[in-house]
Amino acid sequence: MGDIAPSKMPSAKERPRRDNTDFTVYAKGGWIAEATKNKGGLHRQMGIPAGEKIPAKKLAKAAQAGGKLGQRARLAETLKGLK
Repeated sequence: MGDIAPSKMPSAKERPRRDNTDFTVYAKGGWIAEATKNKGGLHRQMGIPAGEKIPAKKLAKAAQAGGKLGQRARLAETLKGLK
């Protein structure tokens, strides 16, 4: 794995302090909050009811797909590993 591309880095703002030192402030929430705004989108797109778990084989197959379905499935696999 390599470094994050500069265009993908979160933007920061330099804020001055009273003691003339600067500190960096990043936006709240981060990339996970942005990526998970559409709750249940993967379930709806795959045709699986919201209360059921998505089988691992179906999730892996969907992750190979392109477009939004593939993006959502790959994100689900990534978040599954963050426990």
